[in-house]
Amino acid sequence: MQYLIIFAAILPAFALVIYVYLRDKYEREPLSQVLKAVGYGVISAGIAYVLEVIIGGMGITGQAATWVGALWNAFVGAAIPEEAAKLLMLWLLLRHNPHFDERFDGIVYACCVGMGFAGTENILYLLGNIDCWQMVAVQRAIFAVPGHFFFAVAMGYFYSQISFRDLPAHKQSRIFIVPVLLHGCYDGLLMMAEVSPILGGALVLIFYVFCFQMFKYGRRRIREQAEQSNPDNIKFF
Repeated sequence: MQYLIIFAAILPAFALVIYVYLRDKYEREPLSQVLKAVGYGVISAGIAYVLEVIIGGMGITGQAATWVGALWNAFVGAAIPEEAAKLLMLWLLLRHNPHFDERFDGIVYACCVGMGFAGTENILYLLGNIDCWQMVAVQRAIFAVPGHFFFAVAMGYFYSQISFRDLPAHKQSRIFIVPVLLHGCYDGLLMMAEVSPILGGALVLIFYVFCFQMFKYGRRRIREQAEQSNPDNIKFF
């Protein structure tokens, strides 16, 4: 049973890794590097967990009773530590990586890190809800795992923009701010719905609209970078 649960947990993350890998039009990344990036994502999940435990232990986050508290928990207790852990591992992976030589590579590697994180998180969620794991698996395959995928698309897009000097210095903070905003709004809408049953339905509807728009944004970034990417591009650092 546990093997089936683990398989169900990692399947959507695996499918999205294959999707972004196949979108690389020119020079596809070595499978060893793809697997390494996924492994770095697994490590980022461990780092994020430690950070979240520390933040919770210090009393910075806790049980939310208001929308403000829910948003605080979403950003400070989840989005910031998780995206920071992913960005750290992406930087460690790519800082001296000779295979990072075209613009689309940033998205490929960021998504692999993100899916390593999401797959690990998914396993923990499903094992923690073993009595209803099938329902949890379906819900997370539709929303949570693709959510992490598109947070990663944004991070990878800006990582390449910075590396190929397509982004001015005063905008380079977007590499962290945009994924955090996407992640925080994603979690925040759901957390606000939990503390406000009366308006919960409206917030869930807003959540669906937000996810749709985020998915459109991510697909546009993927298409843009795939079209602009070229194996003759020079990476500056």
